[in-house]
Formats: sequence, structure tokens, C-alpha cells
Amino acid sequence: MALNLFNTLSRKKEEFKPIKPGFVGLYCCGPTVYWHQHIGNMRTYVFEDILKRVLLYNGFKVKHVINVTDVGHLTSDADEGEDKLVKALKREGLPLDKESMLKLANIYWEEFKDDFTKLHILPPDIWCKATEHVSDMLKLIEKIQKNGYSYSAGGNLYYDISKYEDYAKLGKLKLDEQKAGARVEIDVEKRNPQDFVLWFTESKFKGHIMLWDSPWGTGWPGWHLECSAMSMKYLGDHFDIHCGGVDHIQVHHTNEIAQSEGATGKKWVNYWLHGEFLVSDKGKMAKSTGEFITLATLIDKGYDPLVYRYFCLTAHYRSKLSFSYDALESAKNSFNSFKERILEIKENLASKPKDNDYKWKFADAVADDLNMPIALSVVWDVIKDKDLGNNEKYELLLDFDKVLGFDIKDFKRTEISGGIQKLVDEREAARKAKDFKKSDEIRDKLKAQGIVLEDTPQGVRWKTA
Repeated sequence: MALNLFNTLSRKKEEFKPIKPGFVGLYCCGPTVYWHQHIGNMRTYVFEDILKRVLLYNGFKVKHVINVTDVGHLTSDADEGEDKLVKALKREGLPLDKESMLKLANIYWEEFKDDFTKLHILPPDIWCKATEHVSDMLKLIEKIQKNGYSYSAGGNLYYDISKYEDYAKLGKLKLDEQKAGARVEIDVEKRNPQDFVLWFTESKFKGHIMLWDSPWGTGWPGWHLECSAMSMKYLGDHFDIHCGGVDHIQVHHTNEIAQSEGATGKKWVNYWLHGEFLVSDKGKMAKSTGEFITLATLIDKGYDPLVYRYFCLTAHYRSKLSFSYDALESAKNSFNSFKERILEIKENLASKPKDNDYKWKFADAVADDLNMPIALSVVWDVIKDKDLGNNEKYELLLDFDKVLGFDIKDFKRTEISGGIQKLVDEREAARKAKDFKKSDEIRDKLKAQGIVLEDTPQGVRWKTA
């Protein structure tokens, strides 16, 4: 079965054909580790995790690379504003020095990885920190400069987009309609409003903490440069898939393509996949506003991180997903029901063979540009099928979970408190003694506390209401 993915470059679904048979090079833009990652960020990583799992499900070997921006990153993606890590040091009252910056960046990176674990997101094969790859960035700049795509002005080294005729191809930009000060800031040093910095020096922004020597002066690399340099270091000059959020299309990824192909003179990436925003009544979630929700926030409110993963799977990755606590509560109820039904299947395994095409339907859904809402509907069809034995159901669900990522084999019933267990035992004793009045009273008391009892041939079983 062919795997079809929506390629932002062509704006259409294309059959995925890897450069090297059976192998996929996958690069995903990683976090800028100056603050907590919000759940909008994490939606993108859940989508990329589904992509990776679908590739693995289809038999591909995947080399997965994610960068970590710990080198500093200007407030705007368009080369302007204060460095985000400098702002973070000031926000947290820490010394303005390199040691403090690296320690702070590492704290937020560890937090980010912990969120990955809680959401069952498969880790990449390679985490690459920008601070450890500056030499690779310098080599890339030298190639760009040698090929005539750069110029120096005002102490900084710029990429000249007029020398690269395909600059607008990813973002479908109409450069003649672009106005300085709209998508990008006004910079009198630039030849073109969309030109971007390859190498900064202190001449433009004062007080930058992380500095390196270079042929163009002591300074630091442009933000777009790190993804190009590190992806090519680990995946080669030409690889299969590059992912990120839709907000990266018109600036960051457009600039990555320009500098990468300007350096090598050949096509860089075959497939570009972008995840849509998580939105609320205040618009898209963004750290720049200071108003955002983290995974820790949801956990503090009593939500299992896998409820949020389930919530993400209810919408296609290319569709905006509207967040509210009412919507999350609905996802919680669905996930709890999903979990309960699977536990019932596990606890009552019995074979009842029936010809079915569920595996084909599931594979077809995920192969159609990762259509997880349809895939979830297939999962529920399996769970509800009264003519299918639990053995067959459980084997199908274990197979589907390779993509879903809930680790259903580890599903367990939540431990109940000693007081609740005592009531369960008293009720069971009353039932065996045929004291049905007392048995019913205890059952009703437990139900009021959110515990529902079920009498089965294997004994009493409980679940949350």
C-alpha cells in the first residue's frame, strides 16, 4: 500500500518515495530552550511522532534528527529584537553570562525531553545542540559565500535572496508585493527586505552573550543556519523529509532552503510536512504573549498526558485544533472509555474468529496523509464489534498501537484507596451472604464516589464512572 503525504512544496498529496529504498532521513525543527514548551508546540511533536511511527509501521528504517536551539535566538524569526535566552536570564534573575545561559538552556531542554516521555513521543536518534555545531555552520557559510550568495554590510554577513531564483517556492511568496516592515523588519543594510543574516557581529545587537570567532568577525550565527548545517551533517546534502509548524513556512524554512541549496547547488529536501496551530479563543498559542498552557498545567489539573495525545489525534495534523477545557474533558471521557474497553478485552480474552478488513482500513487511513481521525474511528469499530473475539480485537489493537503510541499493553486499572477497597470487599461479602439490601447500599455509596461495580463470572470488577 502506497504511503501518501501532503508536500507543502507542491501543495498536494504525493506518494512517498525515499531516496534510498527502505530508509528515511527525517529532520524536525526542535525547541528554542529559553522557556517552557506549550501544548501548541507539543501538538507539532505529536504529529511528527505519528509520522515517524507510520513510517516504521510501513517497514522503513528511520534516522530521526531534532535540533536544540541553545545558541540564542532573536525575539523575531526575522533577525530582530533581543536574544530570547538573554531575556530568559533577566526574567529569572540570573547572571548575564555564558555559563548561566547554558545551564538555563539545559534545564528547559531536560523539561522538554520529559514532556516527550510523558506524551509517549519516540525520541530522535540524534539530538543536536546548536552550541556544539558552530564549526559546521561556519563551513556552510563558507560554501554559501564561495557560490556568491552572500554580502557584508553594517558588520553582518547577509544572504542575498536575489541570487537564488527559487526563493519563493515553499512559501509561494510574491516578493514584489512584500513590504519592508510587514513580514520582515526594516534594515537599511539589506539589499532586499527579505535578505537574512548568516552571521551576526556585535555591530548590530549589543550585549550578545554567546560569541565565536569567524572570518567575518566575532559574533554568532543566524538562527536559520543551524537547521541547515546540522541536518546536512547527519542526513546528508539531500534527504527525505523536513517537518515543523506552519509558522515556519514563509520565513525559517524558506530561508533554510535558500541557504542550503545555495551552498550545494542541488535540491535539499524532497518532502516538507507542516502541522497546523493549536488555537484557543485568544488565537494561536504562543510564548511571546506570555499566555500559554504547558503539559505540566494539564497534569496539575488532573489530566493524564495521554489524554492530550488522544485529543491531538482527533484532528488531522493539517487542520487547526481548537483547545478548551471542555474539549479536553470530552477527550478525557473518550480516552477513559477507550482505556476501559481495552482493559475489559484484556481481562476477557476469548477467540471468536471472524474475517475482517480492519487492519487494511487502519493502514489505509494512516497511509492517507496520516489521517488519524479516520484511524481512530477504525479503532473504535474494532472495540465495538460484537462478532469479533477479544483475542482478535486485542491483537489488532496492539498492532494499531504501533502508530497510536498509547502503549496499551501497559494499561492497568488505577489502584483504589484502602477505604474504597474495604467497601468493595464488604459489598462482595454481603452479596455472597445474599444480603442484597446491604450490597445495594454499598454499591450506591461507591457510585456516589465515582466507582462503578460490575459483577462478572470472574468476580466483582470496578471502574471509574
